[in-house]
Amino acid sequence: MKTQNDMLNRRKFLKTSALSAVLAINIPQIVEAAMPETQKPNIIKQDDIILFQGDSITDAGRKREDANFNTNNNLGTGYVLHTAAELLTSNASKNLKIYNKGISGNKVYQLVERWETDCMALKPNILSVLIGVNDYWHFHSGKYKGTVEIYENDFRALLQKTMAQFPDLKLVIGEPFALKDIKAVDDTWYPAFDEYRMTARKIAKDFNAVFVPYQAVFNEALKYAPGVYWTNDGVHPSLAGAKLMANAWLKATKTI
Repeated sequence: MKTQNDMLNRRKFLKTSALSAVLAINIPQIVEAAMPETQKPNIIKQDDIILFQGDSITDAGRKREDANFNTNNNLGTGYVLHTAAELLTSNASKNLKIYNKGISGNKVYQLVERWETDCMALKPNILSVLIGVNDYWHFHSGKYKGTVEIYENDFRALLQKTMAQFPDLKLVIGEPFALKDIKAVDDTWYPAFDEYRMTARKIAKDFNAVFVPYQAVFNEALKYAPGVYWTNDGVHPSLAGAKLMANAWLKATKTI
């Protein structure tokens, strides 16, 4: 005989399954609506080494002691894992090596401090960087004295140094994003935080990088489900949010 808990659990399961089915249809539609077509070709080539860099959004609980590529431990549980899974299954013959070197809490200057080991030594063909939310968030909370000018100058210097050593490197720059009125993010973030978003876009253009407009993608996603469905605190993506980010990255790079 079924108990009340059994019935509640079944209803919860059915509700979750139905929502998952809807999202399977809508996530590509969300990304398509948010991202106009670009002229850049598919950037994935044979034997590419692909490196994802950034803060906790990229880190996503990866096991930092695992220095290997293409492993669950190294890739974490966030958008990098979802992106890598698609890249590896759709390019099985290309011998791709995918690394995640994001570290929670990082700002641009902290990328600089570990760049030789966590980027240059890996000799990537494709470098994807999502950085900036901590540069603002920690400034906003009084934990850091950096400004948007420091963010821009540090970011540009880092990319210039990298491109000087690897002139054929293909760059992907992700837009810092936040969803307002969810825990950490409120009206006091704006308009200052938008300057970091615009700066990342400007840097991407100046370095001829692929730009992933995450803020536009999440804004479009709000038409389908509330912000707390896509991000846990206004900054860190949920499971659905991570999948959304992966689809955006793949579309921006013409790999889907």
